[in-house]
Amino acid sequence: MKVAQPHLALSDRQGLRALLFYTFLMVLGFTMLMPLVAVHFVSNVGMSSATVGIALAVRQLTQQGLTVAGGLLSDKLGAKPMICAGVLVRALGFAALAWAGDPLLLILALVISALGGALFEAPYQATIVALTDDTNRRHYYLVSNWVSGIASTIGPLIGIALLQFDFQSVCYGAAACFFVNYLISLFFLPRVTTPGATQAPAANLKGVLHDRRFVFFTGLMGGYWFTSVQVNISFPLWAEKLSGIQESVGIMYAVSAAITVALQYPLVKLAERRFDTREILTIGVVTMALSLGAIGFVEQFYAFLICVVFFTLGVLLTRPTQQTITAALADGKSLGTYLGFSSLGLAVGGGLGNAIGGLLIDIAKTQQLLMLPWLVYCAVGLLSAAGLYWLTGTTASDKTNLLSQTQ
Repeated sequence: MKVAQPHLALSDRQGLRALLFYTFLMVLGFTMLMPLVAVHFVSNVGMSSATVGIALAVRQLTQQGLTVAGGLLSDKLGAKPMICAGVLVRALGFAALAWAGDPLLLILALVISALGGALFEAPYQATIVALTDDTNRRHYYLVSNWVSGIASTIGPLIGIALLQFDFQSVCYGAAACFFVNYLISLFFLPRVTTPGATQAPAANLKGVLHDRRFVFFTGLMGGYWFTSVQVNISFPLWAEKLSGIQESVGIMYAVSAAITVALQYPLVKLAERRFDTREILTIGVVTMALSLGAIGFVEQFYAFLICVVFFTLGVLLTRPTQQTITAALADGKSLGTYLGFSSLGLAVGGGLGNAIGGLLIDIAKTQQLLMLPWLVYCAVGLLSAAGLYWLTGTTASDKTNLLSQTQ
């Protein structure tokens, strides 16, 4: 499977290959640890689901909320030094989780890991956009998501295996992945700059805020992220509830990741032949929303896994599509700032998703309102889908029509 088109410079092609290795280890380290955070601190440490949900929400808000700053610094200082610094801080945060025995230390460790993510996320995305063009960017996102699928297949299984020793082993293994990414970034990533490097950070940010279409799109994506992050809070807790064993969490993630590896590329290619970008994005979000709603009606673990499969199919359609649209809407003169600002949708939507998700799971268990969380997630997802469909439709006559840019 080709990563870059032949007309790209050799350094760009080498940089994109290095980014694929980086992406693999980034996702491997994250999925090795984060899905087990909720299970470990609720079941083994004894914290409430709401407490862990709030801690995860603080992490989400910190990382995505400060990603704007990471983007501004990336435009000013360059992407490579920001990525190098970020992955080192992330490694430190993950290692610190090994010693988190109370809510305060849990939040502190998660905030440190979030600061690392805030430093490297926008520069990482800006590097991809800078090293690709309109002819191969969608293809690269497909390949990158396929690589992520492989990593997310292996990650939870390694995490579950290391958990047989202790939770500390999981934390150190995840931290090691990000330290290796520091070495990859330092020695193999090219230096990437944008025209925004010559502008003041305030001017770059002002340009984003005046781009109403991009601001609206970011806001509507918050609903998508609200539903998407349930895979890290509600899904693992519900899997353990239905099955009675922690190992079911690994099974759930393995099923989801296997679907990703097998179907990411062919499913999106098939969808592109039948639907336009607007329709693919909408179908993906609707599929995710309906799958979440269906979970409220199942009582067996195998039925839950079927819902997870359909949820994953929705993610496969949505993830590369929204990445491509975001890149198409961003101003190339301020890539880091634009892509950093886009993370505010994940900051707000994902933060609320984690906090409200943990709270709703507690309410569902104590009040026997088992359908409540899943119907709320479904409603939010459907509202987001409707808003995104409307927004993309209103750009139909725009000379920079996002649909024509991403076909």
